[in-house]
Amino acid sequence: MNPTDSLEDDFPDVEALVPPEESQSWGRSQIQRTLVITETAFLASTAALLWVVNFYLPVGPVLRLFFPIPIALVYLRWNRRAAWMAAIVSALLLSVLMGPPRSLQFLLPHGIMGVIFGGCWAKKESWGRSILSGAVIGTAGFFFQISLVSILLGENLWIYFNQQVTNFIDWVLVNLNLLLEPTVTLIQVVALLLVFFQSTVYALVVHILAWTLLERLGNPIPDPPPWLRTILEEPR
Repeated sequence: MNPTDSLEDDFPDVEALVPPEESQSWGRSQIQRTLVITETAFLASTAALLWVVNFYLPVGPVLRLFFPIPIALVYLRWNRRAAWMAAIVSALLLSVLMGPPRSLQFLLPHGIMGVIFGGCWAKKESWGRSILSGAVIGTAGFFFQISLVSILLGENLWIYFNQQVTNFIDWVLVNLNLLLEPTVTLIQVVALLLVFFQSTVYALVVHILAWTLLERLGNPIPDPPPWLRTILEEPR
């Protein structure tokens, strides 16, 4: 008799104790977890790289349109938790590469906007609702950024922005032959409306870009309104 037979009887193979179904399920779970971590890290790095390239090699507003899309793609492919992790990881990478102020400028509004867009697209929300959400986040991000930069520079940049708005209002009044002097309240309201309008246009263009791009990646977003589809003339 082989002396190891008794030991094998006392300690059976561990794999025999695990049902094949549970073993396969555990293997798939591990693979999925690895994919989530890998894709989240890759797309977070992509978002951070776009910000860095746009900062050092500014090519106009083109790259800015891509800032929220990698974060939103993480949400579409996985879930909200992964999207928030991608936004935070992107901000941490930028904090190391460019410093905390730049990372905060990315996180609000672009990182948070990516999470919001991804959630709206995953839930098949209408474009109007998601664009409105993006416009609100973009407006809040503008005021956050202008406050942050004002603190760092020691100057109130809001005053300079109001001066530009005042010049714009004066130009409009002169062309309309109206002998009026803009009040402080009017200047503040027009400034707020201009910021909100700019954020709305930005959110709309990001939606158009994502609608065109993400479908080719296998993660389509809801279709635009019929009137906008007619303008885009995109065959569906």
